[in-house]
Amino acid sequence: MKDFPYTESKDTRSGFGAGLHELGKTNPNVVALCADLTGSLKMDAFKKDFPERFFQVGIAEANMMGVAAGMTIGGKIPFTGTFANFSTGRVYDQIRQSIAYSDKNVKICASHAGLTLGEDGATHQILEDVGMMKMLPGMTVINPCDFNQTKAATIAIAEHHGPVYLRFGRPVVPNFTPADQKFEIGKAVMLNEGTDVSIFATGHLVWKAILAGKLLAEKGINAEIINIHTIKPLDEEAVLTSARKTRCVVTAEEHQMHGGLGDSIAQLLARQEPLPLEMVAVNDSFGESATPDQLMQKYGLMEGDIVKAVEAVMKRRK
Repeated sequence: MKDFPYTESKDTRSGFGAGLHELGKTNPNVVALCADLTGSLKMDAFKKDFPERFFQVGIAEANMMGVAAGMTIGGKIPFTGTFANFSTGRVYDQIRQSIAYSDKNVKICASHAGLTLGEDGATHQILEDVGMMKMLPGMTVINPCDFNQTKAATIAIAEHHGPVYLRFGRPVVPNFTPADQKFEIGKAVMLNEGTDVSIFATGHLVWKAILAGKLLAEKGINAEIINIHTIKPLDEEAVLTSARKTRCVVTAEEHQMHGGLGDSIAQLLARQEPLPLEMVAVNDSFGESATPDQLMQKYGLMEGDIVKAVEAVMKRRK
């Protein structure tokens, strides 16, 4: 199992803030809109250095999406910022009608996604957002794994024409991907080549998959671990190449089992390469108020849960 050394842990939302600030220096068409959560979204540096391109819309998320859509008509590239719950569930009609339907060049940037929002509880811990957004025609859905990758993704989506949903979170996680990486939308990243099982992970679960890979190696299981940072468009070639080699698949994500990464991969395999698959995800449940670690353990999103899923799926391999 390949080693992934790191020197610090950082929150992915800070990666977004750093990427947005960098875009402010290099792309004059980038503008930022926030729904009264500037500090939480780490948009302070952009606001300070580019005040004429920062728009505080207040607690009016639906209006923010409409304003952002309008700005694209004048050639601007708006980045909206609020919690993932308010970026999707609260404003789905506005996104569908004003942004996705007319292919507006809006970047919907969503922090505090998933269970790791923690103590704020189920009302804020949206676990359905990936499914909601990937169903919209033309919507790109990205879920990076650490600070560096989130920064790179933020910069990359400014060059991509069309609506994008960029999902990230609040907790600090190991920052292990290269600082100088080139982020390619729709291109999966091979983390560890293996022969016994394919583990496809996204977001915070990528690091859990790496930890699971080490535990599996101790059991003599050589896991192939792939970071699916772009859920839509899915890197179908990478998924099928790996699955055809190992003949069994595990997916891992901080999202509902229904509608997430696992669903996308299951659909692909059902159409082109039917193989045994296990999903590590929240199983048809809302979250609750507790620490991020407590929630990840209770809802089965730890490295040990990935190991159990691997052992189960390997028994079904033919």
